[in-house]
Amino acid sequence: MLDISPMLLGSTLIVFLVLIALLNSLLYKPLFSYMEKRDADIKKDLEQVGNNDSEIAAFHAKAEKIMSDAKLEAAALREKVIAEAKALANSKIETKRAELALEYATFEGELSAEQTRLIAALQNEVPAFQTAVSAKLSQI
Repeated sequence: MLDISPMLLGSTLIVFLVLIALLNSLLYKPLFSYMEKRDADIKKDLEQVGNNDSEIAAFHAKAEKIMSDAKLEAAALREKVIAEAKALANSKIETKRAELALEYATFEGELSAEQTRLIAALQNEVPAFQTAVSAKLSQI
């Protein structure tokens, strides 16, 4: 039947306990210490990443501030240039208006003198026209 040998059972128990002790000291403890070290390294790296995220956010905020300041400065410069261009254009327009007004006044004066000259010439020619008209009417 079934023969249980106490000596064999004891020796198997002793070999099992020695094997557990050896595996514990040679395999499990180094493996667990490695896993704990790895977890600590991962935690440390995550903290550094968190610090890097805050630094990156600070750099982004700084870059946004610089960009907004540059946009405001560009807008102010653009407004200044536009105002200067408008002032220059208005001064040129006023100069041209004054020049045209002077030319128009000169033209009106010449036109008035021409009108006076033509009226005088026509008045000098009125007797000749009257005799010509009288001669034409008498022929009819």
